[in-house]
Amino acid sequence: MPKLGMEPIRREALVKATIAEIGAAGSLDVTVSQIARRAGMSSALAHHYFGGKEQIFLAAMRRILTDFGEEARRELKAAAPDRRAEAIIRASFAPSSFTRAAVSAWMSFYVLAQTNDAALKLWRIYQARLNSNLTHALRGRVADPRAAAETLVALIDGIYIRAALHAPEAPEAALDHAMRVLEMLKAAG
Repeated sequence: MPKLGMEPIRREALVKATIAEIGAAGSLDVTVSQIARRAGMSSALAHHYFGGKEQIFLAAMRRILTDFGEEARRELKAAAPDRRAEAIIRASFAPSSFTRAAVSAWMSFYVLAQTNDAALKLWRIYQARLNSNLTHALRGRVADPRAAAETLVALIDGIYIRAALHAPEAPEAALDHAMRVLEMLKAAG
């Protein structure tokens, strides 16, 4: 007889194990068995809850995006109205978001989005939301808020790519880099 209430706990354990395994491997080159072992359960149970590796990985990316969203909301709530762009950038490089495991998961996510429609849809939602929030935050602060937002989104992605390629910056250094670019964009117009 199944233990009542265990499914959400086991799903969460598998999601955390997926992020940790991808972080350790630096890629999606992990097996469901490795993920399940790290989570302390059988691969059959992992398949039962998610169906396969791509579904487990998409659940892990949803978790990373949810955590980022919570971080962004915390930062935005504490920010003055004219400092919302800075708050979004701080959330992008929060120590909880800019870990080796999260960076590896992001890079794997970008690769998967090239061939997986569900991953591509999730990526598009994330990109649109980030772009929209930055564009809104930059209105009245730069001449072309949309172009400035696109630049900042590309910079954020680029810093994550560099970190994945083992040219890591500490979260503080990555944040400082992005803030300097924001100041240049503001100074330009």
